[in-house]
Parts: sequence; C-alpha cells; structure tokens
Amino acid sequence: MQGQGHAQPVQRPPHDAVLVLLRVVFVAMGVFSVGFLAWAMMLRLAVVTRRSADYGLLVAVAAADVLSIVLLATESGDDVHTAGGYLGITLLFGTLLVTVVYYLAADVRHFQRQREAYAALTPAQTYGYPPPASPYTTATTPLGTPPPHTVPPVPQPPLAQPPIPAPPQRPAPARIEQVRAELDELSDYLRKHEGRDEGGR
Repeated sequence: MQGQGHAQPVQRPPHDAVLVLLRVVFVAMGVFSVGFLAWAMMLRLAVVTRRSADYGLLVAVAAADVLSIVLLATESGDDVHTAGGYLGITLLFGTLLVTVVYYLAADVRHFQRQREAYAALTPAQTYGYPPPASPYTTATTPLGTPPPHTVPPVPQPPLAQPPIPAPPQRPAPARIEQVRAELDELSDYLRKHEGRDEGGR
C-alpha cells in the first residue's frame, strides 16, 4: 500500500515590486500590440498557476486572436468596410479587455494565496523539521496560548553569620567546693578548741 507521499513545499512568493513589474510588462505587451499579443498574459498565468482552466483560457484567447486577424485580413483596403472586419475588431478589443481584467485578478489572487500559505509555515517547517520548542510551553500547554506569567524569584538577603556564643562559665568543680567546706569546718573546730584550752588554764 502506498502512502500519499511528501507534500509539495510552499515556495516563497516573489517580492511585490517584481510582481508589479511583470504585470505591467505583460499588460503593456497586450495593449501596445492592439490585442494581438493578449495570449502572452494568459501564457504567463497558466505557467504560474499550472491550472488546467488557465491553459484552456490560453487556447481560447489564442484562437480569438487568430480569428480576429483572419477577419481583418479579409478587408480589401486599409479601412474596415465589411461586417467581418467590424467583427474582427470587436473580437480583438473584447478579448484584450477581458484578458487584462482576468489576468490581473487571477495573478493577484494566486500570489496572495501563496503568500498566506508561506506565512503560515515557520522557517523550521519549511525545511521539514518540527518547530523549535518554546521555553515557555510545556507538554500540557496547547500551542497558541500565551506563556504563563512567571514571577522572578525574590533575591534573598545574604544570611547573617550566627553570633559566636560566649564561652560558657565553667562551674567551679565540686571538689573545690568540698575542700572549701571542709576548711570552714576545720577552722570552726579549731576556734572551738582554742576557746576550751584558754578556759581550762
């Protein structure tokens, strides 16, 4: 089973100035040739659009030009005197007018559509690669939604160095207290003892 294949890449349309210049040149060719080269406009349009309808109109315009030339060639003199000559002139100018209007409208419409199709593609998609992921979109965020509003983190002030604790007052050892108490008892004992000895004498 065969797939559909790759889609034709959308070409970048020419610059507007180039398109305007080409339109002016081809319309001027038809007008200055008094309609004998009106088929040139349709030839360019058929080549650009590649539509079968435009190729059919190219054949119709070329046939109308040839028929008008044949009718005008049947005139015996320089002036138009017969109904065939008048029909040839009418066909020539009518074909020129219709061709100019159709050519301009179809050419402008074709390149407008091409410009819209080209603008709808991102540069990465033009070369067959997926578009680059935005840093604001996640897997759950649908495309086309604005990026979520992010609040920048508030800078934290540098942490103050904790105060150095004062060295703890070392309590007096229990042994010193005990010695002091014993010395107090001993001095009391000696005082009492001295008092007895003096009283005994």
